[in-house]
Amino acid sequence: FALAGPGVFVSYLLAGIMALIGVFAVIELSTAMPRAGGDYYFVERSMGPLAGTISGFLSWFALSMKSAFAIFGMAELLKILIGFPPGLAEVLLTFIFVFLNLFGVKEAAKFETILVMALLVIMAAFIFLCIPHVQVTRFEPFVPDGKSALTIIATAGTVFVSFGGLLNLSSVSEEVRAPSRNIPLGMIMSIILITILYTLIMIVIAGISDHQILDKSLTPLADAAAQFYGKPAFYIICVGAAFAFLTTANAGIMAASRYPLALSRDQLVPAWISKVNKKETPTWALLITGLFIILALQLELIQLVKAASAVILSSYVLSNISIIILRESGLRNYRPTFKSPLYPWLQIISIVSFCAMIAMMGWEAIDVSLAVLLLGLIVFMFYGRSANREFALLHLVGRITNKELTSHGLEKELREIIHRRDDVVKDDFDYLVESAPTLFVDGRIKADELFKKIAQEFSGMAGLEIETMHSLLRERETESSTAITPFLAIPHLIADGESKFMLFLVKCSDGAVFSEEYDSVKAIFVLLGTRDLRNRHLKTLAAIAQVTQGRKFEERWQNAIDENQLRDVLLLAARKRNI
Repeated sequence: FALAGPGVFVSYLLAGIMALIGVFAVIELSTAMPRAGGDYYFVERSMGPLAGTISGFLSWFALSMKSAFAIFGMAELLKILIGFPPGLAEVLLTFIFVFLNLFGVKEAAKFETILVMALLVIMAAFIFLCIPHVQVTRFEPFVPDGKSALTIIATAGTVFVSFGGLLNLSSVSEEVRAPSRNIPLGMIMSIILITILYTLIMIVIAGISDHQILDKSLTPLADAAAQFYGKPAFYIICVGAAFAFLTTANAGIMAASRYPLALSRDQLVPAWISKVNKKETPTWALLITGLFIILALQLELIQLVKAASAVILSSYVLSNISIIILRESGLRNYRPTFKSPLYPWLQIISIVSFCAMIAMMGWEAIDVSLAVLLLGLIVFMFYGRSANREFALLHLVGRITNKELTSHGLEKELREIIHRRDDVVKDDFDYLVESAPTLFVDGRIKADELFKKIAQEFSGMAGLEIETMHSLLRERETESSTAITPFLAIPHLIADGESKFMLFLVKCSDGAVFSEEYDSVKAIFVLLGTRDLRNRHLKTLAAIAQVTQGRKFEERWQNAIDENQLRDVLLLAARKRNI
C-alpha cells in the first residue's frame, strides 16, 4: 500500500492474471514430466545441465525465501501478541517446520489441509463482515501523488511472491496422485480462488483503513477488523494470519527441499544431499533448506519480498522457454495431458511480461536474480560440468540442421515417466515390443518383394532358412490376404517346435502393394509362433488391434524415424493391458 496507494488491489489482480498465464506452462510441463524438482527438471531436460542448475537454484531460493517471508510474519505476530523475541522465534519456527516435514509428505499435507480450510473461512468472514464499511472516498487519490499508473504495475511484480506457492505443486508432482487430473485442477482453481480473495481483501483494507496507519502497519487486516468489531476481531484475524504463515512456511519448505534433491539425483550437487529417510523424505535437503531460510531472514523485509518475487518470475521465464524448446524439438514422447493454450503467443507474452516486471522492480530485484544465476554457474563449473545428459535443445538443433545429435536416451526417459504417470504396468505385449526387431523399407514395393526382404532380415532370428521363411509368408498370403486395412497388415506364421513366439515390426514409408484394394500398406506386424502358444498369439493380436485403432496411430507410425521411435508408438499407445 505504501508503494501503490489504494490502487494496490489492481496490483494483486494484475499479478494474479500474470500468474495464471505463467502457470499454464508449469501445468503443461508438470503433466508431461511429473518429477521431483518440478520446473528445475523441465528446464534441465529442455536446455541442459547448466540451465537446469541455474533453474534449480532459482526455484529453491524462491520457495525458501517465500517460506522465510512467512516465518518473518509469524515471528512478528508472536512479538505483537506475547512479546517473544523475533530473532529467536524465526530460528525456532524454521526448525519446527523442518522437523514436521521430516515425518513425510502425507503427514505434512494433512496438517496443511486443516489449516487451509480454517484460513479460507476466516478470510471469507473478514470480507463479508467488513465490505459494508468500505468508503469510496478512501480510494482518492487512486495513485499516490508524484507516482503514475506504472507504479501499480511495478508493485504487481513486488507482490508476485504471494503467488509463488504455485511452484510448490510442480516440485512435488512426482508424489501427486493422478497428476494428469489433479495438477491442472489444483493449480488453476488455486490461482483463481486466491486472486479473487487477494483482490477483495485489498479493496476492503484500502476502503476502511486510515491510510497513514496502513502505510506502516504489519497487521493491516487485524487493525481493519478491530475498527468495527473490537479486540476479539483483532485476535481472530491474527489467528487467521498465523494459519496463513503456517501453511506458506510448511508447504514452502516441503517443496523447496525437492530442488536440491533433484539436483543431487542428476549429479549436479553432491550425492549425499539426495539421501532419504524411512518416510522417503530428503533429510539433508530439508536441513540445508532450513539453514538457507535462516540466512534469508537476515534481509530487510522489502529486500526479502522483492528478491523472492524476482526469482519466482525468473523461474516462470525459464518454464515458458522450455515449453517452446520441447514443442519444437520434435520429441515424440513429450506428451503432456494438458497443453498451454495459444501457443506460442502466450509463451512469448509471458517471457516479455515477466522480464519487464523484474526490470520495473529495480536493481534490488535484478541483483538477486543475477547473484543466483552466478551461484548456479559456479556450482555447475566446479561440480556439475561432468554431467552428460541428453536434452531437448539438442533435438531442436538436430532438427534445424538435419543432423543426428542425440541417442534415444531422453525419449526412453520420457516413456518411463509416462508409464509411471499413467500407472502403466507392463504386460507380455510390452516386453514383446521392447525386444522386437525392426525393418524400415523405403520406396514402393510389392508384397512378394517385401516378404523376401523380411525373410532375409529376420530368418536367422527366427531359426529358419531364408527360403523357408519366404515360402511361409507367401503361402500365408495366398490363403487369404494378411492386409487388415489399407494401412495395416499382420502376416502370422506357424512354426515347428514348442515355446517359440516372436514379433517383427516393418515400416514401409511409401507403402507396400498387397492387393488392388490394399496398395499402400505401411505398418506390417509379422507374428511367428508355435502351436502351443496360440493363446499368446491371440492376446498379441488383441493388443495390436487396440493400438492400431488409436486416433493418432497412423500419424505417429509415419513420423517414426528409427527403431526406438517405432517401438514407442506401440509402448505408449492407450490400451487395456493383460496383467
